[in-house]
Formats: sequence, C-alpha cells, structure tokens
Amino acid sequence: MPSKKKLTVNNNSSEGRPSQVSEAKTLGELKKSGVAVLSVRDEMRKNLVRHLESGERILPGIVGYEDTVIPEIENAILSGHHMVFLGERGQGKSRIIRGLLSLLDERIPIVDGCEINDSPMAPICSGCRKKAAELGDALPLRWVDRDHRYGEKRATPEVSSDGLVGEIDPIKVAEGRYLADEETIHYGLVPRTNRGIFAINELPDLTEKVQVGLFNLMEEKDVQIKGYKIRLPLDVIIVASANPEDYSSRGRIITPLKDRFDVQIRTHYPKKLEDEISIMEQEAVWTDSRSRKVEVPYFMKEILGNLTFEARKSNEINQSSGVSVRVTINNYESLISNAEKRALRCKENDIVPRVSDLHALMASTAGKIEMEYVGEEKKEDELVEKLVNRSIVKVFDQHFSLNSLQKVIEYFNSGWGVEVSDQMASPDYLEGIKEIPGLKEAIKTLGIQESPALMASATEFVLEGLHLHQKLNKEMEGGRVTYGK
Repeated sequence: MPSKKKLTVNNNSSEGRPSQVSEAKTLGELKKSGVAVLSVRDEMRKNLVRHLESGERILPGIVGYEDTVIPEIENAILSGHHMVFLGERGQGKSRIIRGLLSLLDERIPIVDGCEINDSPMAPICSGCRKKAAELGDALPLRWVDRDHRYGEKRATPEVSSDGLVGEIDPIKVAEGRYLADEETIHYGLVPRTNRGIFAINELPDLTEKVQVGLFNLMEEKDVQIKGYKIRLPLDVIIVASANPEDYSSRGRIITPLKDRFDVQIRTHYPKKLEDEISIMEQEAVWTDSRSRKVEVPYFMKEILGNLTFEARKSNEINQSSGVSVRVTINNYESLISNAEKRALRCKENDIVPRVSDLHALMASTAGKIEMEYVGEEKKEDELVEKLVNRSIVKVFDQHFSLNSLQKVIEYFNSGWGVEVSDQMASPDYLEGIKEIPGLKEAIKTLGIQESPALMASATEFVLEGLHLHQKLNKEMEGGRVTYGK
C-alpha cells in the first residue's frame, strides 16, 4: 500500500464548498494557507466520514444495496483498500465505480504543466522535482476538478502495458535522454490518474502479462518499460469490475493481482420487487418532446418487474449470463412508447399502458436473454410470452381473488363478450364495460381514478387475469382481442 505521506489538499470547507485556498497560485501561497494535506485514500476516508456523521448516504441513485454492497464499500474506503466488484451484467458495477468520484475533494492543486497531477507539496516525477528545487515557493500550480482525477479503461486482450502504464518516447530519447531516465516515458492512463481513482472494467479480459505490470505498479511502485525498471510511486486507488462467467470463458485474474485487490465485493440483482421498480423508474429515458401526460398504473409496473424476476429463475434461460436490470428498464420504455402511439392516433391526452401493449416487450426482452441450450433462439418469443403470462397471473393474484370477481365471471358466462385492442380509444372501453356488474368495484380496489385511460388499462388487466385463470375465453384476430365465454 502506498505511504500515507503521498499528499493531496483538503480544500473543502466544513460546508462542502471550496475554500479560499483554491485561489493559491504558487507553492508559497499554498503553504501560507496552512491547509492539511492528505493521501487520496485519506481524502476519500475524510469525505466518507463526513457523510456518515451527517447521515448523508453515499452513491445516490444506487438502489437495493443499502444493506449489502454499500456497507462493504464503506468499510473498504475507511480501510483505504483497492476494490474489485464481482457480479453479473446489469448489476450497476460501473455506476458504483463512477459514483466513488463524489468522495474526492472538489478541487486539488497540482504542479502546473505536470502530466500526472503531481502534488506541489511532494512531487514524485523528476521534472516536477527539478522545478521545485529551482523555483522553491515560486513553483506555479493550478487547480483541477475531481472529474479530471478519474480514469477508466474497458479491458480487452488487445490492451497493452504501454497504454496503461507508459512507453518510451523516441523523441525524448533522440533529444539526448537516457532510456532508463523517467523523463523518457510517455505516461499511460494509470499514471495520468495519479492522485485519483482508476477503474478497469472486465478485469479478467486483460492478458496475464498486462496484469503482472499492473500488479508491479500497485505493489512494488515500479514499472518495467522496454526492459528498464523505473520507480513510479503513484498515489492512486485502483478499482475493477469482473463477471464471474469470465473466469471460465474468457480469462481470469492472476493470483498475485487478485491478492493485491484488498477486498472483493459481490454485487447482485434487486432482491425486492420494489427495488426493481424503483430502478426502472429512475433509469428509464424520457424525451422532452412528449407533450402528453404519462401515467403508468402500479400494477403494470409490477408486471414488468415480475417478468424480470421470473426470467431470473427460469431454467430455460442461461442464468450464468444473468438477466440484467436493463431488461426491466427497456421493457418499461417500450411499453410506454407503444401506449404513446395509441394516444397520438386516438388523439388522447394521456399515455397509459395496457396489457394489450405488452406485445411490444418481445423485441426489448428477447435480445437480452440467453437460452440455456444452443439452437433454442427460435423459441425466444414463446418464452417471453410465457414469462409475461406468469407475471400477469402473479400480480393478478396479489390484487384479486376469483371469488371477489364472481359477478364479472357470471356476466360473461351468460354469453356476453368484450372486444379490446391496443389501438382502441379509451372512451370506447367505457361504453363496452359500463354494464358489467362488479367490474367497476374491482377496478376501484386497484386505486384507479375514474379516467377513461386508466379504467381501460385496469379493465384489460382484470379480463386477462381471468382468462389466464381459465375463467374467460380469449380470441385474437387482426390485433383485436375478444374476451367472453
């Protein structure tokens, strides 16, 4: 672990705003300010402690990890640890890593002109050390924002040590410098993130040779470039992500590097339906061009969330690949878009999804799940339909019992039928269902207001639930659906 003497400046006031220290232009002015200096580890620890003492949560927007992942992250930061996040796709690993940036100070001073964010108090690169020796307190500095202290690389087998660590600059060699001279280095991504956080996504995809170089940089504080060993005592937190599937299919984390990551934090999919829905609502992309009001009944959100939950336990889906939260998010967006088309065509003011809009989920679901057996792709549509039906039944059973809908069932048993469609205007529904005994009361239990669009959505939900319980027949023709006995 790097020495705690590696320095950064605590330039946050007690209220979290940059103080007057940020106006210092030279090393002498910085010294006169009397500021405390911290390693990047202690800087993150200090800001985390402030969050904990004030009751402020870290990583806002990360849902479902309050009792699992976040406490482990807090422990790692308090301990000054490098972290590797292990989990399937779509579990928020990259978002968590980028969120750690908020625990850095808003601004810090660096030696003006330095490529590796060198501290004016304790420079590590030879160029900055020479400048400091020559200029003393007149050493010029500039301030950098926290955004410039974060580096990220998506690992692939093609990533080289040159890109991550650095390489010999032939121009500098031609100018007369020795190959073993630090000043001949063209710095890679990691050194340029000195005094900050560097993230590597999908770490096992790095070749073992590159992983060894990364280990040397983290542990030994030196690197070998073209056979020359050069000391490079960087002050950087390394954070990485990995998918368990990659350990067997594409690569592995070498044991020395795995050991150097002080903690391994397991991520997971949302354990509660409410969390899945919250993420869905939070992450869905909305466009400002929508002039109509979007209102999604909660039972429709429950159907979408349960669909993903059902997929995660289906033995027809390859669970080692995972079923991402993005399935739920994209399904939400597709559902609303299909409802929007109807509102536009029917000139309705409200965009309210219905069960008849769920066919739009075929395209947004099928491409994100992997069938358990090779050659089963043609059955994806059938599987998605099954998952949708299971989800509807589960949500229906949470809201209704068949006994509570006996009057509705008896009405259809007497020979009546109702026609619905994802293209039918909402007022047309009200004409078709107003005489059905017990239906209006059932809709009220869902908390639905008496608006045509919401009542149309609730009606379809009740009818489809009864059909899936084999209480109503269902006939489909040309996009229209008729429920009856």
